[in-house]
Amino acid sequence: MDRVQLLLVGLPALLFISDLSHIFAPPPPHLRHGHPPHHPHGHPPHHPHPPHHPHPPHHHHPDPAAAAIQLQPDLDGAGYGATVELQFCASCSYKGNAMTMKRMLETSFPGINVFLHNYPPAFPKRVLSKVMPVLQVGAIGTIMAGDQIFPRLGIAPPPWFYSLRANRFGTMASIWLFGNFAQSFLQSSGAFEVYCNGDLVFSKLAEQRFPSEFELRDLIGSRLPRSAFGKNMGNALS
Repeated sequence: MDRVQLLLVGLPALLFISDLSHIFAPPPPHLRHGHPPHHPHGHPPHHPHPPHHPHPPHHHHPDPAAAAIQLQPDLDGAGYGATVELQFCASCSYKGNAMTMKRMLETSFPGINVFLHNYPPAFPKRVLSKVMPVLQVGAIGTIMAGDQIFPRLGIAPPPWFYSLRANRFGTMASIWLFGNFAQSFLQSSGAFEVYCNGDLVFSKLAEQRFPSEFELRDLIGSRLPRSAFGKNMGNALS
């Protein structure tokens, strides 16, 4: 095998092995946010000393009850202690909708914890999305050097090879565009799933639509007994 054939065979194999290693590799550990490094104070900036008052002004002591309320502002929030997870398709450009819903829930239910996560596609689709670039490179390499590859394999070039090679630039552009479209489709899950305290509240995969802000607020509020909506719902059921 000459260098061109070795490159055409080795490059797709290298891309395929690299993609497989990324698929089966464990997720990286979460980094802990430590304290910032301490820099020695070589020459601290000079701050002018305030003028000395022989009689300092009288400081007003705040009310202890008001100070306790300020120290715990979220304990009386309607969403204190609740957790909402918004799992969406990142490749579908759903992050904007997820951020809008997150701000709405944090405003409607103070103290609630809203987390955003990517909802990945199924495992077979993920594998196919990684194989697609290898197929693209292999098809383009076949168009470019098929007259040398087929004789090496002991077969005659098929008739479709000559018809595709007659317009090689258009064929390679079509292969590249179709491969990118297929890869984007395989990487998308189309999901927008909402969980409240571990329970599924809304599923775009099941409903085939997005929830409205009022609908999602009512669904989350009915799961929160501390909210006004949850209290009214509990009184109605009782």
